Amino acid sequence: MNARADVIRKMGRRSILDRPQEKEGKDEFASYVFDQKMMEERLSAEVYAHWLQVMKGQEVFNAAHADAIAKALKKWAVQKGATHYTHWFQPLTLGAAEKHDSLLTWDEEGQAIENFSGKELRQGEPDASSLPSGGLRSTHEARGYTMWDPMSFPFLWSRADGLTLCLPSLFFSWKGEALDHKIPLIRSEEAIGIAGLRLLRFCGIEAKSVFSTLGAEQEYFAIDRRLALLRPDLLLTGRTVLGAKPPKGQELKDHYFSSLQPRILAFMIDCEEEAFRLGIPLKTRHNEVAPSQHEVAPLFEKGPAAVDHNVLLMEIMRQKALEHDLVCLFHEKPFAGINGSGKHNNWSLATDTGLNLLDPKGDPLVFFTLLAAILRAVHLHAPLLRACIASAGNDLRLGGAEAPPTIPSVDVGKSLEKILRELIHKNGTDPRKIDLGLSHLPEHGADASDRNRTSFFAFTGNKFEFRGVGASASCAWPMTVLNTIVAESLHALLDSMEKEVEGEKWQGAAPLLQKAFQSSESILFSGDGYSSEWRGEAQKRGLPDVSDSHHAYAALLEKSTFHVFEGVLTEKELRSRYDIFVEHYAKTIEVEANVMIDLFRTQILPACLKAQKEWGKSLKVLADLQMPLPPRLKDGLEILTGLISDAIAAIDEVERKGEQTKDLGWDAKAKVFAELTRPKIQTARHLIDQLEKIVDDALWPLPKYWELLYLK
Repeated sequence: MNARADVIRKMGRRSILDRPQEKEGKDEFASYVFDQKMMEERLSAEVYAHWLQVMKGQEVFNAAHADAIAKALKKWAVQKGATHYTHWFQPLTLGAAEKHDSLLTWDEEGQAIENFSGKELRQGEPDASSLPSGGLRSTHEARGYTMWDPMSFPFLWSRADGLTLCLPSLFFSWKGEALDHKIPLIRSEEAIGIAGLRLLRFCGIEAKSVFSTLGAEQEYFAIDRRLALLRPDLLLTGRTVLGAKPPKGQELKDHYFSSLQPRILAFMIDCEEEAFRLGIPLKTRHNEVAPSQHEVAPLFEKGPAAVDHNVLLMEIMRQKALEHDLVCLFHEKPFAGINGSGKHNNWSLATDTGLNLLDPKGDPLVFFTLLAAILRAVHLHAPLLRACIASAGNDLRLGGAEAPPTIPSVDVGKSLEKILRELIHKNGTDPRKIDLGLSHLPEHGADASDRNRTSFFAFTGNKFEFRGVGASASCAWPMTVLNTIVAESLHALLDSMEKEVEGEKWQGAAPLLQKAFQSSESILFSGDGYSSEWRGEAQKRGLPDVSDSHHAYAALLEKSTFHVFEGVLTEKELRSRYDIFVEHYAKTIEVEANVMIDLFRTQILPACLKAQKEWGKSLKVLADLQMPLPPRLKDGLEILTGLISDAIAAIDEVERKGEQTKDLGWDAKAKVFAELTRPKIQTARHLIDQLEKIVDDALWPLPKYWELLYLK
């Protein structure tokens, strides 16, 4: 019996988990967060008031208060059971980073004492050359800093029966360059805040601040850990580089919103309880379209907080999955032939007074000016939006009838004509009603627009949904780009409006807004983004269609990008991100190729040769008995032998392509891997997947798709 069969046999003896008693969680919510309530309880009135103003963006943090805050944080953390602290930051990788230091120190007599100073609170010094920097740091220029960000609440991280005090921090070089996702995100927040307040002042609306809001719908797969351990490709790349289509995939559409299995529900509940303690406002959980695929979604929060919480949530899910003998997969396409996973970023702008600037029921001048600015931003900077969702994993998902196509377009609702009619002629329409024909139910009030799942960037009532963001990505970079380009567009529109509009604002602004809408008309599309007709129509409209991410990254080096990012990222910082993204893209495909080569030669080929030998023995026995050979049996051996030969040649070709890139730079490697190596990988996979379908099941070493997707 092989390892795969042994795991399945043991799974069959596993008892079914009872559905655990679900807790409300309201008493636990944010109990591991040093939030505003804790600030007020444990700090002096002066320090509390100052910190609160800093969080609102109204004051610059006064370092003189650092010792008092550090003392209060240490006392709170130790009372909870914490022993260490860390500057928790988000480098230019797919996750967070941390270096733990003890809250204990030793006096001159060697006695252990609890100590945590304001200096330790404010600044750390990790090695800046060992994390991605895109050339901003090198081995002999290793100094980098982490600095506590007082705009984010400190929190406690619970793992292995221990607690660590985490201080959300920024990461930058000795020369001051941003080495993380958070610094440019906060800069973009300041940019969109300034532009948003300028818009409100023009419209005569009072507010102290404007900020982005984000709701990130997180898709993922959860599979049995024991089966995953038998798949080196899943462990090393996050996806299956081999695997034949199972007899049943998602054809019956029976998994979406279906009943949650007890084991999965228990995992989800554990995740929710941990998330609640960290103040993450989870709202929704459900099965997604593909088997073993699920989704979790929080309530909307301020952009930076939502980004932090999504990073934390992904780590919670990874670790809680292990406790349930599961593996949580965030790769955009872990399984071929079924839907991949995204992280739908639902974005809007709001004020401290509770106004949603994208609510059509609000001030019409605010709404339509912001809408015009967004359309202009997407139209002018479409390549940037494509670049901010680019990755080797997302290339496998985008445009595959499961995620938006790579052609940037905007669906604003029913039609632009209706919007313009209401804008210019004030011909408002009554809300549409839906009559279900049921006597016991009243008419249902429909939303002003449908929900277009095929749109690159869709307005969904009071927000825009950016569906193209990949499941493994940080929300920070897409939100930074979106905030930045919309801020620039708002300023451009307001420059004209403030100069030309006199008297009644709405009447004076209408011609300018109409002109702005007309200039962006080519990106407006409310139809099926997957259709071949749209691809042809988009080409006629002159819209960019960049299918491969290694080409998309080039947008980061355009002069227009350097201009629009002024104040958010310098040209040097943008070039560093280009280098990091291109290198990561190339290395990802290189690892996938190496894993495929290793799997084939050490596991798949030996199994196939054994099957070939057994098949040949069977034919010889029949021949010795002078029995007629069934054509299918004889032809089958020839097919098997031919596939083995072709697969060996295909794998050798994949290896040769890799060897040819050894002396190339990352730009050239990315091009070769995308345009030459990946097609070779796909050819080899097709042949190996055919082998899986005819080799004796007892000999096949890797867990198959139906086992990974359906065994729980």
